[in-house]
Amino acid sequence: MLGTGNATDARLAGMEIMAIQETAFMILKILAWIFLIPTIGGSIYALLCMIAAIRFRTLSRKWPKNPFGSWPPVTVLKPVHGLEKNQRENLRSTCLQDYPHYQVVFSVQDAADPAIPLLKEIQREFGTERVTVAIENCHPGTNGKINNMVGGLRHARHDTLVISDSDVFLKPDYIKTIVAPLADPDVGCTCTFYKATGADTWFEKIELLTLNADFITNVLFAHVTGASRFCLGASAALHRSTLQQIGGFEGLADYLVEDYEMGRRIWKLGRKVKIIPYFVNTTVDLKSPSQWWNHQVYWDQNTRAARPYAFFATALVRSVPFALLFAATKMGDSLGLGVMAGALLLRLISAAVTLGLGLRDREGLRSLWLLIFRDISSLITWLLAFTKRTTIWRGTSFILTRDGRLVAREAGS
Repeated sequence: MLGTGNATDARLAGMEIMAIQETAFMILKILAWIFLIPTIGGSIYALLCMIAAIRFRTLSRKWPKNPFGSWPPVTVLKPVHGLEKNQRENLRSTCLQDYPHYQVVFSVQDAADPAIPLLKEIQREFGTERVTVAIENCHPGTNGKINNMVGGLRHARHDTLVISDSDVFLKPDYIKTIVAPLADPDVGCTCTFYKATGADTWFEKIELLTLNADFITNVLFAHVTGASRFCLGASAALHRSTLQQIGGFEGLADYLVEDYEMGRRIWKLGRKVKIIPYFVNTTVDLKSPSQWWNHQVYWDQNTRAARPYAFFATALVRSVPFALLFAATKMGDSLGLGVMAGALLLRLISAAVTLGLGLRDREGLRSLWLLIFRDISSLITWLLAFTKRTTIWRGTSFILTRDGRLVAREAGS
């Protein structure tokens, strides 16, 4: 009897193990199908982005340049915070424009800012008529860039305003290119594209790929297809009257994605945001892997704050991480490995075409081997963008509200 009981227990245990194995197999099968959806969706999207990049180059050659009867005087607002890589070259490029009458305002918030000696040096080189150094401690909100530009605007002599980030290098035809569409009274704001350059370390190269092979690639797709509207604040121009109509810089001072909010308010006025098929270069400047990681999370928080539903939907086009997960759930069988290899290869080819033809980005092409790692890590930062309530900007931590506003960490604690 004892032997019979042991045999029965053994059979029952075996049946339980089989049931667990069958359940696990079913779960893996379901997960495999779930992971296959973004793998296929992302691969299709990669092809569409590649086609859009090629189409963009065709459109850029046909871009009409309709200048004013006479060029209006322009003030370029250049907010500066601390010392940056290639800073002298980037800032001087703003003062070397092929434009008849313009002012450059370098604005800082702190009288002890280490960039001030360089700004004064550039001012001496080009003269006070061309260059103004504004030192204003303005805090209408929590967005440091907007606070900086509020102070800079106080020194602006002209009504046509160009906004250009401090890490951006400008070619001599930049002001004419970005100001020309403002001759149309229906245009409330103009923007140019930008691409990252100057990456030295491995984490700077991943940052470059995040901008050029992901963010700007998505923007190019949206621009060519008209899938969504956007406004790029790193390189923009508008009239002072338009800025006043949308509440001034002060009205944008608490938003994380101030450029999208600026565009949204201009669209609400019934005006256009004109996107010019023209690229400026922005310098990648990261000091450590932790700074890179924080910036990756920051970029995804930016996108989620501007377009939460669209950002959530980007999970459906992240082919690389889900292709790897698909292969894992298939236990590395021939189908799983084949799908993974196809998705990875297609991602690399489409990125290479987009970088090479769309952006003319040789740096990105040389760093393409890091793209797979970047895409895998991006799934983690995507998840953090939904769960992490704080964001870090220039070393300062803020709480991010649901409507995209920034709250000082101390005030929210």
